[in-house]
Amino acid sequence: MIDLHCHFLPGVDDGPEEADEALALAATAVKNGIRVAALTPHVHPRRYPNTKTSLLKTFVKFQHLLKVNDIPLKLFLAGEVRLSIESLALFEQDEVPFLGEVDGYKIVLLEFPHEAIPVGSQQFVSKLLSMKVRPLIAHPERNKYVMDDPDRIRPYVDMGCWLQITAGSIYGAFGKQAKKVATQLLEQEMGWIIATDAHNANHRPPDLAKGRDAVADILGNRLAKRMVLDRPAKILGIDPETLMPLASASSIPASIQ
Repeated sequence: MIDLHCHFLPGVDDGPEEADEALALAATAVKNGIRVAALTPHVHPRRYPNTKTSLLKTFVKFQHLLKVNDIPLKLFLAGEVRLSIESLALFEQDEVPFLGEVDGYKIVLLEFPHEAIPVGSQQFVSKLLSMKVRPLIAHPERNKYVMDDPDRIRPYVDMGCWLQITAGSIYGAFGKQAKKVATQLLEQEMGWIIATDAHNANHRPPDLAKGRDAVADILGNRLAKRMVLDRPAKILGIDPETLMPLASASSIPASIQ
């Protein structure tokens, strides 16, 4: 499986603070069946002033740590970009870490504020699309405005956005309403991929397998595989058939399990 939304990179946002915790999350992801992860630290100028340039050094160091600790997880650097005027400047400065490119459009993981979809959001998305950037909207099922009325996200799908549903939402980790909305979006064929949005081992773990199985119960195995492997692979520009074999838990050093 491929996880396109997780916060493993240490010391850059509200994910792990220390490298040991970050390594443990990566090891847990491998045990869960995740073979590729796009690390998506928050790019939120008012709170987490990360940029593509500032994140690269930490990313390279973390890649090295995985290698020396024999954790077979292939990494990509991306970001979870908060919708804001300040973020628009980062697009113009080429300081946004994109997930990849599909059909001539760069793919960005775009986050709305948790409480609402701000006025002007459609204009923001239109601007990105005119720049050949396609938003993959992060966890819409957990946005309180969308939770009140799931149809509020439909205009963005109609514009050309894709939706990333959180794996935990589908199996109930974020409450009954988030589960209900996630299920509705999936049933209406508005969900594009699922991802973990993992932040820590206890409350926000990288459990993509459980989410995949929950999707399979709703949509069937073929579509579940598409949402955790085929579509993410296309976004990252990799061939899913060439991914490394799954590692067993015994192959991961006990000190970081």
